[in-house]
Amino acid sequence: MSNTHAHHHHGDHAHDHGHEHGGGHGHHDHDHAAHASHRRLLGALLVTVAAMVIGVVGGLISGSLALIADAGHMLADGGSLGLALLASRQALLPADAGHSYGHARKPVLAAFVNGMLLLLVSGWITFEAVGRLLHPQPVDGETMTLVAVVGLIANIIALALLHGGDKDDLNRRGAAAHVLSDLLGSVAAIIAGVVILTTGWLMADPLLSFLAAGLVLRIGLRISRESAHILLEGTPRGLDLQGVAAALPKEVAGLVDVHHVHAWSLSQRQKMMTLHAVPDGSVPADALIAAIRAALGRHGVSHVTVQVEAATDCSDPDCGHPHA
Repeated sequence: MSNTHAHHHHGDHAHDHGHEHGGGHGHHDHDHAAHASHRRLLGALLVTVAAMVIGVVGGLISGSLALIADAGHMLADGGSLGLALLASRQALLPADAGHSYGHARKPVLAAFVNGMLLLLVSGWITFEAVGRLLHPQPVDGETMTLVAVVGLIANIIALALLHGGDKDDLNRRGAAAHVLSDLLGSVAAIIAGVVILTTGWLMADPLLSFLAAGLVLRIGLRISRESAHILLEGTPRGLDLQGVAAALPKEVAGLVDVHHVHAWSLSQRQKMMTLHAVPDGSVPADALIAAIRAALGRHGVSHVTVQVEAATDCSDPDCGHPHA
């Protein structure tokens, strides 16, 4: 998908007009939210690194796979939080010659990498759990339980820090998903530790590790799918592109038809659109463009490029087909 169609006839006809709208409303609020998200990510990173060190030591001492898996997950968490932190800083950079749209895609890319890391962590936990089922290993249930409780508390603190951020920040959501899945891993480790302490049943350790792996897999798939949809410039979630294209001529006075309608997301919150508009000549081009932009703004589209052309100017087969 590209926006090159928006200027397909530019310069070919003297009466063509184009307009771009940058969606600058609320820029200050967006920067404030980004800074707040950065602080929350930093706090969560510090808490996670501390918990990871405790988890590694406790896992090695107790011999628990659930704890070792949890510590390995925390290592992935630390990396993902660090990546998310870097991306949140990069997103604040202004547009430049090499990045005309700015750097808003970097947090989305970081979220995608986070999702991939979660899938790898899930696979690693599953592999190790199978080995433990085939060859049970001794586990110190008391140490395992105590360390898992410390990890649980740390994860609750980190999740609370991330939960208060921007709900539309996919990057923060990806980091929060890491911490949430790690929290579930700590709960599984606590349950396994209690079972081993009370019954001596060593299978509880790898079996509950399977449960944690499944939860990690589910979260990783969701985050990867959402971020990949944006990176591949899919139509924004919740935007009925065909419905919007069909409704525009009814909503905008002087508009006969629209075609070459394309929509994508720059980030989780920034929806973009390009289209060709055919007027009936009763409304000046500038007023028509402003009306189209206002109508699309009601659908949450923040940046619009409009190419105005007479019906006779377009020889493409898509002309006359509003949903193309």
